[in-house]
Formats: sequence, structure tokens, C-alpha cells
Amino acid sequence: MGCGNLRFGPAGKPIDLKGDMLDAPSFLRNIGLNAMEYEAVRGVNISKEKAERLGAFARENDVVLSLHAPYYINLSAVENEKVESSVKRLVDSLKATQWMGGYVVVFHPGYYLEWGIKEAVSRVIHGINMVWDRFGEVSNVKNVWLGPETTGKTKQVGSVEDVIEICSNVEKCRPVVDWAHLHARSLGRFPQDVGDVVKVIEAFEKRLGKEAINPLHTHFSKIEYTRGGEKEHHTLDENYGPDFRLVCEAYREVGVSAVIISESPILERDALKMKGICEEICGML
Repeated sequence: MGCGNLRFGPAGKPIDLKGDMLDAPSFLRNIGLNAMEYEAVRGVNISKEKAERLGAFARENDVVLSLHAPYYINLSAVENEKVESSVKRLVDSLKATQWMGGYVVVFHPGYYLEWGIKEAVSRVIHGINMVWDRFGEVSNVKNVWLGPETTGKTKQVGSVEDVIEICSNVEKCRPVVDWAHLHARSLGRFPQDVGDVVKVIEAFEKRLGKEAINPLHTHFSKIEYTRGGEKEHHTLDENYGPDFRLVCEAYREVGVSAVIISESPILERDALKMKGICEEICGML
């Protein structure tokens, strides 16, 4: 199969952008990128007015927006107050994403703690259902999904199977795949080849449906890990895994459309390198 529609962009404000965040969409268009993930990882602090303006500029410049929710989310926490605050942060993230016309809220679901995998995932599912109950009926939410992300530490909820289980049991849920995180939590054993990446994409499509991966929302960088998984993100030129070429070749083999967000320390610079790699593999995008 040929490559689907592939979009590339940074996780957050481009490092070479000297102006305000509102200037990011035109900046990205001018350098050849067409996606951006708004980073609300320290808290959802954007106003409705600014979010709406950012969304308008993004649409004018054909830049697709997503939002990364705060890191302080743990839907499987033992303490009810932590679950409640996590639910509130996700509700706030959904509001901001809807204001800016983004399509998915990316978040880290929680931790296994003493629950074990099955119970921790069950608690995450319950927490997400609480989010939708607080936010309003799902039918009233226009084009915004919640996206549990594959996570980089072995103690975190966020294996491929965890994400599938979560999205199988809640409304408006799409998988978010961080290939670097999967590499780290497998301690470098994944991916070994193109087939490894293809299996993940096909598992999502088979069990969650085509709509959940249209587009497939993905993150990429090189990554350093320890025995517990993720340690630090690195640039594409550094001597760490995984190999982005395997990912893009898998996208071509499956024919999937994807948004590829660079979490490299040099953000848009590596997003452009990834775009160049995919242009070599797919032809001009």
C-alpha cells in the first residue's frame, strides 16, 4: 500500500519561534509542517479567547491541533481526591481542546500501584467515564476524543493491550502511540522490525475500528531508558533507539494516515527530519 496522509509537527511551541504561541501555526506552515500538540502538561492555563484564536490561526494555516493534558493525572490512584483532581484536569483539557478546535486530548492514564494490571486498567476506565459524565453527554462533544497514551515506564498503565482495553470500554477514545515509550518500556526489545510496528497498528484497527486510527495519533523521538523504562528523550541524531525509518515504512505498508508529533528536545527540527525520511520512503507528501 502507499502512504496515507501524514502530518508532522512539534510537541509545544517551536524552539525557533521567537514570537507568541499564536504565531506558531503560520511559523509551522512556513517551514513545511502541519501539526502541533499544545502542551498543557503543567496545567490547563489557556483562556477561552486565546484558545479560540489559536484554533482560528491553525485552521487558516492547515495545522491540526491536539493537546497534551497535565502530567498530574492518575485515574487509578488509591486516594479518591487524586482521582477527582485527575478527572477535573481532563475535563479542563477537553474544554480547552474544544475551544481551539483540536481533535484529541493526550494523557497518561495512571499507575499499576498495588492493584495489578487488570484492576488498575478497570479503575482508569471508571475514571474516564467520570470525565465524560462531568463534561456532558458524549453526543454533545464535537470531534474531540480522549487519547490514552502508551507510556514509557513499566509501572505505568499504558501498554498496547492496556490502551486497547481502555478504548474498548469507553466512548470517544482513540489510542495514542508513543513509539519511543514502547521502546523504553520493552527495554529496547521493540520494535525489532517493520512487522512489529505493523502488528500494533493492525491490532488497534481490528479491535477499535478504523475510525479510532483515522488518523493514528503518534509521538516519536529517540529515547534513553533504565530498568524501569523511560529516562530521557533524545534527538534523532543521537545513538539511541528506536529507528524512525521502521515506523514510517510500517505506515506505508499499512497505508494508515497519521499525525506524527516530535518529542525530541529540538522539536520542529526533528519533525522536519522525520518528514524528510518519510518523503524518501513514500515519495513527496
